[in-house]
Formats: sequence, C-alpha cells, structure tokens
Amino acid sequence: MMTNGVVHANVFGIKDWVTPYKMALLVLIGELGRAGPHLSLLERRRLNRLLLPLLQGPDMTLSRLIKAIEECCPHLASSVQIRIKLMAGGELKDMEQFFDDLSEAFSGTEPEVHKTSVVGLFLRHMILAYNKLSFSQVYKLYTALQQYFQNDEKTKISQWVFCSVSREEEISCNGPLSQKQAEYFLSQQASLLKNDETKALSPASLQKELNSLLKFNPDFAEAHYLSYLNGLRVQDVFSSTHSLLHYFDRLILTGAESKSNGDEGCGRSLRYAALNLAALHCRFGHYQQAELALQEAIRIAQESNDHVCLQHCLSWLYILEQKRSDSCVLLEHSVKKAVYFGLPYLASLGIQSLVQQRAFAGKTANKLMGALKDSDLLHWKHSLSELIDISIAQKTAIWRLYGRSTMALQQAQMLLSMNSLEAVNVGVQQNNTESFAVVLCHLAELHAEQGYFTAASEILKHLKERFPPNSQHAQLWMLFDQKIQFDRAMNDGKYHVAGSLVAGITALNSTEGVYRKAILLKAQNQMSEAHKLLQKLLIHCQKIKNTEMVIRGAGRTGRNIWGLGGANPRVRGRKLLALPWVLTTHATPLLTGLSWSSSPHVEYPPQGGPPGIRAALISALTNNVLLSWHLGITSILITL
Repeated sequence: MMTNGVVHANVFGIKDWVTPYKMALLVLIGELGRAGPHLSLLERRRLNRLLLPLLQGPDMTLSRLIKAIEECCPHLASSVQIRIKLMAGGELKDMEQFFDDLSEAFSGTEPEVHKTSVVGLFLRHMILAYNKLSFSQVYKLYTALQQYFQNDEKTKISQWVFCSVSREEEISCNGPLSQKQAEYFLSQQASLLKNDETKALSPASLQKELNSLLKFNPDFAEAHYLSYLNGLRVQDVFSSTHSLLHYFDRLILTGAESKSNGDEGCGRSLRYAALNLAALHCRFGHYQQAELALQEAIRIAQESNDHVCLQHCLSWLYILEQKRSDSCVLLEHSVKKAVYFGLPYLASLGIQSLVQQRAFAGKTANKLMGALKDSDLLHWKHSLSELIDISIAQKTAIWRLYGRSTMALQQAQMLLSMNSLEAVNVGVQQNNTESFAVVLCHLAELHAEQGYFTAASEILKHLKERFPPNSQHAQLWMLFDQKIQFDRAMNDGKYHVAGSLVAGITALNSTEGVYRKAILLKAQNQMSEAHKLLQKLLIHCQKIKNTEMVIRGAGRTGRNIWGLGGANPRVRGRKLLALPWVLTTHATPLLTGLSWSSSPHVEYPPQGGPPGIRAALISALTNNVLLSWHLGITSILITL
C-alpha cells in the first residue's frame, strides 16, 4: 500500500514502516556517528536532545528537518542534505547499499549504537521493515524519496516567491502516521489541551488530523477520546458525545480492557462509560440526563463490587446535589471514603469543595486554612501539581472573600512565581491552567479596587495573550474585564457606558449582571426599580443557595430602603424592618451601616440614624459574628 510517499502493508498489523522522512533520520544518525569525534560537547548535547522528538514525532518536510539540525550543528545539516541529494539523484542500488551499511553501526567491540538504546531500536525497526518489503515496494520507496526531495525544492521556491507555509498546513500534508507516531501525537496534544491549550493545534486542524488517523484505523480508541476532548473544547455536545461513545465501544471491541482487567473488563468499560457520560451531561448543564447516566454507573458498579468507581460516582453525585441541604454530609462522606480507598486526588478535591462550601457559609478563616493545609500535605506527598495550583488559587479567593487583600496578593504572587511540576515544553516553567487564570483575574481586580486601573489593564492584556478569546478559560478574564470597566465607568459618572457593559456581564454571569443593573439604577436615582430588581435577585439566590450574592443583595437592599425617604414615618419604619432581615440572613450578618465606612460608592450615614444600628454593630463586632463585611467580595471561581 502506498499513500503520500508512505510504504506500508497493513495499518492494523505493522507498528512502524519506512518513509522518506525516516530515511532522512537514518542519514542523520549515520552522519552523526561519523562526525561524532569532531563535534563539540554542546553540539552533541543539542543533537541528542533533538533526536527523541524527531524519532517519535510525525513526519515533516525536509526543509523543516534541515532547519532543526542547523540550529544544533550547521556543518552536520549540510552533510545530511548533501547525502540525501546524492541518494535521491542516484540509482536504486545506492539506496540498497545505504540500508546494507546500517547494520555496521552495531558491529565491533565498541559499537557506535547499542541495540537496546532508543536509536538502536529505531535502526533495527527500520532495517526489519525494509527487509520485509517486496521489490515493487522498494522501488516505490525509492520513487517516494525522489519525490520527497523534489517537493522540498519546489516548496523552497514557492516560499521564496509567495509566503511561508504554516505549521498546521505542513502537518496536514503528511501521510498516515505509524502507531508509535500516532500515540506520541495523541499524548502530546492531550497534554497541551490540559496544561497549555494555546500551544495545541486549533480545533479544526486537530479534528482534521484525527479524522485522518481514524480513516486508516477506525478502531483507534485513543483518537476517539482526543476527539471527545476537542469537542468539549468548542462546546460541541453532539460530536463530543459521539466520540465518547465510540471510544468505549472501541475499547470493548479491541479487547484492550479485557486483557488488562481480566474477564470483567467489558463491564468495567460499561460502568466508566456511563460515568463519563454523566460528567459530560453535567458539564453542559443537562442535569436530568446526567442523573440517569450516574444511576446506571452506580448500578453496574454495585453489581461488580467496584468501590473505586462507586467513589467517583459519589463525587459526581455531590456535584449534582450540591444545592441541597444535605450535600455537605454527602461531601464529608465522600472525603472519608476517598481516604479509605487510597484515592488522594478525589480526597483533595473533596476537601477543596468542602472548604469552598464552608467559606460561603461564613466559617472562620483559621479553620478553612487548616483544612487546606491538610490537603496540601496530600498534594506534595503524591506530587499532585495541578491540585497544588488549585489550592493556592483557592486560598487567594478565600482571602479576598474575607477582605484580606494583602494575604490575597501574597498567595497570588506565590502561585505566579512557582514553577510547574508538569511543564509541557522544555524551558517553559508554567502552564496556562485555570488556576493561573483565576489568580491573574483576582490580581487585576485587586489593583482596580485600589484605583490602579492602568495596572489592571496591563494584567488583563497579559491574560488576553495567555488565554486567547477562543480558549476554554477565556470567560474568566472576560467577566473580570467587564466588571472592572463597569466600576471605572461608575466612578467616573459615565452611566451610559456602564449601562452598555451590563449586557456583557449578564451574558457571562446572569446573576452578577442583575446585581450590576440594580447598582446602575440606584446611581441613576431609580430607587423603586432597583429595589424590585434586588428583591427578585434575593428570591432567586435564596433558591439556588448563592449565599454571597444574598449578602450583597441584602446589603444593597438595605441601602436602597435607607435612601427611599427622609423623615417619612412609613419609610423610617421600613428601614427598621429591613435591618433585622439583613442581620438574620443565612447566619452571616451584614449590617447596612457597615458598608458606609468601607464601600467607595456609598455615602457615610447621617448622624441622626437609628441608634439600634450602632448598638447592633457593636454587638456584632464584640461577638465576632461578622467575618467579612465588604460588599465588593468576589466569588471563588475555582471549578473543581
């Protein structure tokens, strides 16, 4: 079979085959062995580091290969180019002689290449694959080598006349990948999607490459799973569901699970397929379908007595039922079970969720930080770098929630100065994960709250470069950008600009958008409309148990009631009636008078205010009931 210069017999049975690109690598290895004593230590080190990605990666054009070699050793690059030119311009016997000479690398008491090394295994695979070719296939390989060299010459001319070819276009011009190349490509792209989406292929190019892989091997399960991740990346529920189901179907058909898990491998695939389907529906907000799929996963796991799968199901059950009153008990049970079955990742995620829930319930900061300290011990013990980043970002958000801007800045700077334990590229010390996006957003808002809007704009500019608008974490900085612009417009009295920003905030976060709309109406002296809007917001937030927004809305409602009328007895009575409602909301007292001294948008209360307010304020501070009274607190944006 011959496809785009690739000679292979059966993509399902052969793991590797000879291509013109791999022949160029064989020439590079041969020239490296001859020029070894004449190369400097630095050049040899660079070439050794270059060889591994070249051997594992997909085929590339000759010009890209020569350019990569030139960056390490220009003299060796010219020797490789000359040798390939002589072989492509010579006769068939020259290529035959080249493969015959490859076995000499293993001869002698001190061979140039060891048989068990990475390069040695590659040489042996290529020699074996070449020896299995028939005469017609050898001739086709020789013709492909000539075409490979001629196409490179034509590409050089076209690039010089027109423009350069992009990396994605070059990848799309390649032929089918071998199994090893495909596995390396899939693992690399999956790692990039997880840690640094900007360095991965674009969704369209990646899907095109995956379709090419599946065209030659439809039963390649890992390609279906990467297609599922790519569908999640662009929020395509149909294609992601289709790819996920195909992935588990291929696992069952190929018998990969049965080989590694015994006779019950098929059942294991089925229950984890249901669990992943539940997670998929939960991500897209299809909670009823997610609950049905989760019930199916629990049923199959109970039949198979799979406690690990049941523990994962319990974690997802908390996510589906976290708005209920008994969800805290469910989460505590999940953490205990995860520790019992030795699942540190799930245990840590449970602790993080529990801390987040207790923070919104108004627990003391020392207890929350103590729980996070225990989870940090798990992170460092098991080298869970992703959860280390999440924990620091969680601490940043909690300190902001409790009004400790200095501590929040310290935690943010700590994460930004840390080096990742799972850097996806050599020389890159940090990954573009959600934790870094959250911390940078908090940092921008902290600067904006102090009036440093120029510094906040610079941070947001860095966020836009690091997380482009089409990336999955771009909505974080988009929301913060709109909120900062809204605050700046309100401070400058540009209410028409603030009104146009409310629509953008509502599109990203409907609850926050309604709250900002009420602030704008209050600033425009439309007290009645603002009060009605806040009342609807409070009722909605009480239903969904959004405690922070209930507190903010309650405080804003109290301020609006205070400003509705001067000496009117009815209005004064409504003020006094509003005060105990604010004091008793969700066991987190937020006095209307407290925000007068802290919020930059609220006037200081008149001296003739009701004396009950000052007495309640002194009582709340004395009993240490109130933990955070700043109305501008920001919600914890960690998505576990």
